[in-house]
Amino acid sequence: MPEETITAEDTGIISLTDVEPPKEANWYVIHTYSGHERKVALSLKERIEARGFQDRIFKIMVPKQKKIMVSEGKKRTVEENLFPGYILILMLLSDDTWYIVRSTKGVTGFVGTGTTPTPLPEAEVKTLMKFTRMEAPKFEAKFSVGDAVKIIEGPFTDFLGKVEEVNEEQGKVKALVSVFGRETPVELDFTQVTNL
Repeated sequence: MPEETITAEDTGIISLTDVEPPKEANWYVIHTYSGHERKVALSLKERIEARGFQDRIFKIMVPKQKKIMVSEGKKRTVEENLFPGYILILMLLSDDTWYIVRSTKGVTGFVGTGTTPTPLPEAEVKTLMKFTRMEAPKFEAKFSVGDAVKIIEGPFTDFLGKVEEVNEEQGKVKALVSVFGRETPVELDFTQVTNL
C-alpha cells in the first residue's frame, strides 16, 4: 500500500468509503504494538477492503500532531503519535466487524470493559479531532534548566551560558551569559543555542 494514504493535514484519518456513516456507528479504540500504529492502520484498511466491509467499517484514525523539534540549532517539523499503541476506528460493532479488526496482525485488542469494546463518547472524539488539527505546532526542546549551552546565532554568538528557564510554547530559552564579568539573562530561540 502506498504511504500517501495517510496525509499530514488529515491528522491520520483513513476514509474507507465516501458514504456518510450512519448515526449508529461509533468510534472505538484499538490497542496495537507501540510504534506500529501506521502499519496496523494500513493492514486494517487492506483487510476491510478485501472483505468488502466498507459498509460497516468507515474510518481509521491514527491521532497525530505536528511538533517542531529543535536539535543542534536546527528546527524541523515532525508528526508525533498522540497515543502511541492506539488507533481509533469508526464502525458498526457486530461479531463480524469485531472479528476482522481483532484478527488483524498487530491488533492486540479493543479498549473496553471485560470483553466488550466501549465506544468513545462523541464529545471526546470531537475534542480529539479539533486538537489534532491545531495549526500551532508544539516545540520540543532538548534543553533543561541548568544545561550548559553555546550560543550559535545572533549578537552573542560563541558565548557560553547556563539555561535558567525553558519556554516550550514559544520555543525559547533564557540563558545566563557572562557579559563584562556579570551574569546577564538573555532570551534566545531554540535555534540560536546548542547543548555543550
